Amino acid sequence: MTFDYDLFVIGGGSGGVRSARLAAKLGVRTAIAEEYKFGGTCVVRGCVPKKLFVYASEFGRAIDDASGYGWTVEGKRFDWKALVAAKDKEIERLSGLYSGGVEAAGGTVFNSRAEVVGPHTVRLLAEDRTVTAERILIATGGHPFLPDIPGIEHAITSNEAFHLAELPQKIVIVGGGYIAVEFAGIFNGLGVDVELVYRGGEILRGFDHDMREGLTSIMRQHGITITCNTEPVAIEKTDARLIVATNRDTRIACDLAMFATGRRPNTVGLGLQSLGVKCGWNGRVMVNDSYQSSVPSIYAVGDVTDRVNLTPVAIRDGVVFIEAVYKNNPNPVDLAFLPTAVFSQPEIGTVGYTEEAAREMFRAVDIYKAAFRPMKNTLAGRPERTIMKLVVDADSDRVIGVHILGPDAAEIIQALAIAVKMGATKADFDNTIALHPTMAEELVTMREKWTPPVTT
Repeated sequence: MTFDYDLFVIGGGSGGVRSARLAAKLGVRTAIAEEYKFGGTCVVRGCVPKKLFVYASEFGRAIDDASGYGWTVEGKRFDWKALVAAKDKEIERLSGLYSGGVEAAGGTVFNSRAEVVGPHTVRLLAEDRTVTAERILIATGGHPFLPDIPGIEHAITSNEAFHLAELPQKIVIVGGGYIAVEFAGIFNGLGVDVELVYRGGEILRGFDHDMREGLTSIMRQHGITITCNTEPVAIEKTDARLIVATNRDTRIACDLAMFATGRRPNTVGLGLQSLGVKCGWNGRVMVNDSYQSSVPSIYAVGDVTDRVNLTPVAIRDGVVFIEAVYKNNPNPVDLAFLPTAVFSQPEIGTVGYTEEAAREMFRAVDIYKAAFRPMKNTLAGRPERTIMKLVVDADSDRVIGVHILGPDAAEIIQALAIAVKMGATKADFDNTIALHPTMAEELVTMREKWTPPVTT
């Protein structure tokens, strides 16, 4: 058959754009379609704008801390609309770079929703025409999930949080994952009364327990109300406010309710199931190690496969897809010792096994901990403490987990992830000379093994 394109990518996020750009550079006749803005969840509705909001929310506390260092700052004032406008301008710039990068590589860009109408055929809705391709790559990402409860139409998700006309006086954030925790810190830092409501017993399920407990304590010090073992059953709208009713017969009055209760792959309406593409219970596209679906000409990368929903993983997916399909060099993504971060306030940076997981997987585990007040907090008078933790396989002495709660934890963990992935041992850490005075020096000066308290 003769096709219009060799590769047609649906979705202009990190995975789709990387795939399209690399393919076009190889001389593959490539096109990509995006129905909203190029850049996907990360650039448009996720990592980038959220990190900008985190920075904005930290300045107020930094101004307060400055007095401990001799600074006098008067007239502190925050302009929400100015922040939103500055964020929007930056998102537009980045979105243009994403689409421009594909065009510069030789690919064709369509600003249109695209749907799959055949194993080799895509319909472009904005242009009311179809095109054909030897291969179709689905890279449509995911969207926030909202539970089916009465009044849910009055709630927002993280998508809408980036475009609020004004800040609420009080917000209820439902969820206990990293998105809920990060937005709780953002709104709290901007002066909003925040209550976090979570159905589980402790926030950040799956993270090391010391990080979870430490962050919970600091969030409460910042004035955030954290209510666990609770979930909304209805939302009522009154003339003045919203009322969030819970399963514990409580009623929480607020100006805004935001749900951060998980995400689902964007596959509804794409036409995949009608073509026989095998999808999971939540709509995710099932793929093999080369990202091929059950229909041989259709592939998928990134969050739409619902494996590890992180931007760097989606980008690596795109690279591996191109290597496998167009270079005959299959090399599956290695997700072992994947560094992750929560941009809470303060941050959590983590790589490798939690203490709980390590104790299940290894015969014997050694734990090293340090808890201290960072130097910057001393003159500022802040009680917040940093926690650092090493998880070590006692048999091999290999460091199999590093967990940090504190300022710049994400920056620190990125560098440490290299050492952990290379198999560094506790002796390697010990033999590294400390850089003083820094927070990170604690990672190479911890010598005493932590012993769990004896319970009777």
